[in-house]
Amino acid sequence: MAGPHVDSGTPPRRTGWRSPADWPRLLILLVVSTGAIGASVAWGVSLVDGRPVPTVAGGVTSGLALLIPTAVCWWAVAGRGRGLGVARLAAGAVTAFAAGMVWNGASVVLNENLPIPSPADVGFLVFYVLVLAVLGLLVHRHLAELRIRAGLDLTASILTVLALMSVPLDPLVGRALAGQMSVGLALTLLYPALDLLLVTVVVGVVMFGGARAVPGWGWLTAGLIGFMVADLGFALGAIDADSVTTSALQLGWFIGLALIAVWAVGLAAASRCGRQTSVARTRAEYSETVVTSTAASATFAGLAVLVLGTHIQLSVETRVLAGLAIVFYGARAQLAFREVRRGAALLRMAHTDHLTDLPNRRALYARAEERLAPGAADGALLLMDLDRFKEVNDSLGHHMGDRLLIDVSRRLSSCLPEGALLVRLGGDEFAVLLNASGAGPALALAERVRATTAEPFDLDGMSVEVAMSIGIALFPEHGEDLESVLRHADIAMYRAKRTASHVHVYAPEVDAAGTKRLGRVAEVRAAFDRGEFIAYYQPKLDLGTRRVAGVEALVRWQHPAQGLLMPGVFLDLVEDVGLMHRLTQSMLSQALDQVVEWHRIGVDLTVAVNLSASSLIDVDMPGRVRAMLAERSLAPQVLELEITEDLLMADRRQARAILADLRSGGVRIAIDDFGSGYSSLAYLRDLPIDELKIDRAFIEPLAGDPRAEALVSATVALAHGLDQVVVAEGVEDEATLDRLAELGCDQAQGYFIARPMPGGQIPEWLATHDFTAGVAAHRLGRRG
Repeated sequence: MAGPHVDSGTPPRRTGWRSPADWPRLLILLVVSTGAIGASVAWGVSLVDGRPVPTVAGGVTSGLALLIPTAVCWWAVAGRGRGLGVARLAAGAVTAFAAGMVWNGASVVLNENLPIPSPADVGFLVFYVLVLAVLGLLVHRHLAELRIRAGLDLTASILTVLALMSVPLDPLVGRALAGQMSVGLALTLLYPALDLLLVTVVVGVVMFGGARAVPGWGWLTAGLIGFMVADLGFALGAIDADSVTTSALQLGWFIGLALIAVWAVGLAAASRCGRQTSVARTRAEYSETVVTSTAASATFAGLAVLVLGTHIQLSVETRVLAGLAIVFYGARAQLAFREVRRGAALLRMAHTDHLTDLPNRRALYARAEERLAPGAADGALLLMDLDRFKEVNDSLGHHMGDRLLIDVSRRLSSCLPEGALLVRLGGDEFAVLLNASGAGPALALAERVRATTAEPFDLDGMSVEVAMSIGIALFPEHGEDLESVLRHADIAMYRAKRTASHVHVYAPEVDAAGTKRLGRVAEVRAAFDRGEFIAYYQPKLDLGTRRVAGVEALVRWQHPAQGLLMPGVFLDLVEDVGLMHRLTQSMLSQALDQVVEWHRIGVDLTVAVNLSASSLIDVDMPGRVRAMLAERSLAPQVLELEITEDLLMADRRQARAILADLRSGGVRIAIDDFGSGYSSLAYLRDLPIDELKIDRAFIEPLAGDPRAEALVSATVALAHGLDQVVVAEGVEDEATLDRLAELGCDQAQGYFIARPMPGGQIPEWLATHDFTAGVAAHRLGRRG
């Protein structure tokens, strides 16, 4: 039985014939044969002196054939259950039809005739109304999705079947059109038409909504076809008295009712099992077969009726119906051609990158099925990434970033060999699927790509240079499916970023760590979701007052398996996957929350947080910082933002604007690791800087290196001349601390003073460390 399957996250219930929910259906099928026998006896009429005479045995078995499906339907829908209302309507339809059959059977036994109309017709009409109501409830949320093509197909199918039915029913139709219509004649014509209507509706909904649109639609359709056969047989019996003896046709009512009862019980079982009974947008493959076969069959049938009209006399109505059916199918064919063209356009759009007009990742997967199939020629996959594209994109604007990607794609296309497939995977990543054996052709193409993209790009008069890192994986040597080849090319690309050539061919013997790295990247992403990146705080000591002036927030990774990890283990990974901005935001939020907690208990400290490169090209960052301070009712002076010298080299103008915006709001700015890079005195003059932090490389040798002492002394004098505070990093011993104080250094931090610690430990540490009495009285060993 056709029916939907929905993964609810729990083990599915058994729905085979051994499931209790399916026992009623098995019982119904077992009694169908009994009912058929009873029907053949009860309705198999022998003319005895011109009168129909049924047998007692036939009456009993036919009664059971009606009673058992009805009773089982109500047994299936008894009790409480979500969605059983629809199944109860279906059970009501079965009951109404069975009641009509019982009345007719009683009329034959008691009155020896079958009057039309009679109270039985009320039951039959109620049946059609209830079944239509059930179908409407099943698909009412999706009726709008059955578009024009559904209406054309349904209309054409109805016209075709009406044309076919009108051939044997032509005398009845002629009587009706001649004004000899009676209620009995109207009902005789109505029942086959209603059967046809329901069948067409069911098939139409399945055609355009999928096989799951009407659970158990096959049982329902088969039952309605049985009704149609019986109703047509009855109509034909009204034409010719001799046809009344053709009792086999009357079995359609009994068999059809049993099949429809199976459908009703199936609805109840689906509701109890929690199955979805609405239209599923994903169609089954055989639904498409139904569409094609139904349309083709109906079209040929309409043509057959017209051809038949050239050999025998057909009524005008029959010819009109067949002609209209063909007209509707002609309109449907035109619509189908338009849909085919539209589908082709949509398919191209689905496989094309909207920005560069290159094939996209979906196209790569589609083409790779053929390229990487068993027996296909060897080849290579080049995975290419623009280095530091995000900084260019953020500093110049997304529109310039898009322009750059378009120009890059054009240059890449110009250097491809014949048969190569260039795709944009997303962002600044491109890939080339190359039909070439061995690494040689792939390396040659990589060099052409790098040479082509090394030339500056002109973006509205601005010269922009980018570099391309390329990882190469071969197939089938490095993988026989696209997932494996892509993974190995990705590993090779990240290694290429750290080589002078920026090109690397995957080598399992040296790139084994790359696989671990990919797993590490996944861990980093998950760590953000789990809140595993936490802030530790290292105090900064004022060398004049010997009081703690503030703290610096330092990131740590509280790994669930490896414990507390230092930044050197994971910061490169965070940067590579483009999550440094998120890490900065997390540290800012944690640090400001900790300041609020310290203030609550009377600890008045400032906090310094390191900014990433992406922060200095993010024009919205100052506004977010102000908002974070305002949300916590903190003064801007409690926050200090630290940047390194190399971050200022990318776009000094943008950095100056952002830093000036921050400083104008009261946030302090510090240069971290001063002297570690290619320092330029110009930025000390141009940028709004409050504090210089001398790199530990100059502090550690201070006690025994006169040149280091001279540099520190000069830096202190320079900073003081610019009205800047000087902080010494990496203080490891008391002698260094004392000498820094003598040189005029303002503050110091390092392991000699305190190791980084969780924010909750800072108040206790402050309470147990009094620096004002002098370091001689309180020797400051390594603590924490």
